[in-house]
Amino acid sequence: MSASHAVRPSYAVVLRVPHARRTFAAALTGRLSYGIVPLSVMLAVTRSSGSYTVAGTVMALFGAATVFLSPARAALIDRYGPRRALVPMTAAYTAVLGLLTAAVWRPDAAPAPVLGALAAAAGACAPPLGPTMRAVWRTLTPDRALLQRAYSLDGVAEELLFVTGPLLVGVLVGFAPPAAGIVVGAALMVGGMAAFVSSPAVRDTRSEKATVRQGGGGLRGLGRTVVAIAGVGLALGVVDLLVVAFAERHGHGTGGAGVAWVLAALSAGSAVGGLLNGAVAWRAPAGARLPLLTAALGVTLCGAGLAPGLGTLAVAVAVAGFFVSPAITTACLIADETASPQARVRAGAWINTAVNAGSTAGTAVAGALAGWLPVGLCFAVTGAVVLVTAAATGTARKGRKGRSELVPLA
Repeated sequence: MSASHAVRPSYAVVLRVPHARRTFAAALTGRLSYGIVPLSVMLAVTRSSGSYTVAGTVMALFGAATVFLSPARAALIDRYGPRRALVPMTAAYTAVLGLLTAAVWRPDAAPAPVLGALAAAAGACAPPLGPTMRAVWRTLTPDRALLQRAYSLDGVAEELLFVTGPLLVGVLVGFAPPAAGIVVGAALMVGGMAAFVSSPAVRDTRSEKATVRQGGGGLRGLGRTVVAIAGVGLALGVVDLLVVAFAERHGHGTGGAGVAWVLAALSAGSAVGGLLNGAVAWRAPAGARLPLLTAALGVTLCGAGLAPGLGTLAVAVAVAGFFVSPAITTACLIADETASPQARVRAGAWINTAVNAGSTAGTAVAGALAGWLPVGLCFAVTGAVVLVTAAATGTARKGRKGRSELVPLA
């Protein structure tokens, strides 16, 4: 690892770090489960219950338990170490998914309350592999420049997984029932987790003498970052729905290829931005870059509202996406800098929770706004909200020397 100081940091150097490729590949295998299971559950519940309302409620329970309990599960990893915490989580997660698979394999196999309870239980046990892998990156790449590249690579790879997962489900349901996707997702989690925890890079790093700092639970000062990155998540949730509304109002339908291409442009822009962000040797600290990246996202969303057609909207959305992955990566770097060594997994989990919670809220808000405002104005309102979160983060940055600099997040 000390070799990272002897050569210019790059993505190739990151992957040449001892045990990095093996550990990263194992984590990505397990994380692919999260790209496959949600869609498979939704399709299987819809087929089994015959009700979109039941399917929506089940997915809401699964999503809420996954997102909002993630910091609590991450705290267990910080306390007991990856090996001691992740193995029982994985066992519980896959066991509940097995029960859910049996419940939805045939039509009317289980009542809606049972499906909801099983989905919530599965979400509550979902192992936080993303934050854990980022904590492992911290031990593999102690050099800050190399860590930036590792986080960027991790973020882009994760985004690609969430594009690949639904495509695999689409192929699978062509010759098997949707519930088979749940089985595949569970198998990926078991295989990936087994390889992950057996890697020499994944050790029980819990110190018997380690104590969490008083007053902030080891996370003091992360609150503003969480607010800013929740704004990024909100933008993602809004854009997903507004693109559909835009396509419908411009005569392209709600499920056409045009919508898919625009959303693909968002992912492509994010991937390019993430890779470029990781490759730049930034002089400004992460805390100074985050409000600028968030503000740039807000401005581009305001501009997207002026798009006259689907093609120009795709370009505008791609430009907006260019700032998404860099903002999330920068937030992860801030979390790493801010958290105590005994709370790094939990800090990363708060970033994930903020993005996902913001996305969920954004989808709900966009659904309400699109019903009575022009789509262009909805984009502008969203951009303004993101700009406000950027301003809040920037204000906190300027006040670092003041007593109000640190915002507890327990």
